[in-house]
Amino acid sequence: MPKGYWIAHVDVRDAEAYKDYVAASKLAFDKYGARMLARGGDYEITEGNGRTRNVVIEFPSLKAAQDCYHSPEYQAARAKRAHVADADMVLVEGVPD
Repeated sequence: MPKGYWIAHVDVRDAEAYKDYVAASKLAFDKYGARMLARGGDYEITEGNGRTRNVVIEFPSLKAAQDCYHSPEYQAARAKRAHVADADMVLVEGVPD
């Protein structure tokens, strides 16, 4: 079964308050088997528009990625993020093994 991924591009407006989102989102990520592949770090924009923070999270499947995003745990974390950051996010299925 192909893995699922969250790909997010984020502009954080309040770094201190964003820490609350990071802590709260961990509950959902742990529950749904998330594995951080990229979370911040150096980057290069080669085409199009970009944001200052780039995140790639791997899940066991697209269904797990979707269930995590729509879970009460993540939606509570998302509410914390909404006031301190702007994000573009896509959930995508990986290629078959």
